[in-house]
Amino acid sequence: MYKHKEESKINCLTFQKQEPIVKEIINKINKAQGIQEKVKFAEDLQKETEVLFSCPDCDFESLECKNCHFITNLRKRTTDLIIKAKKLEK
Repeated sequence: MYKHKEESKINCLTFQKQEPIVKEIINKINKAQGIQEKVKFAEDLQKETEVLFSCPDCDFESLECKNCHFITNLRKRTTDLIIKAKKLEK
């Protein structure tokens, strides 16, 4: 079966620089066994999302910037949920 892998279409230098870092952290979160380990990586991911949220080239009139912020916001919400899960575990 043919699987189509969608590559990022956002042509922002900051996004392209951050995306491999972010994907690596997401893979670590997915492979982590316990909540403590997942939280550690989630906190790392939050730091990387801040780089994208504070992009000096951001232009909210640009569709690429809007898409970048949408994706980054989803990732930030995911990290927030992982960190909240840790608090619930106690």
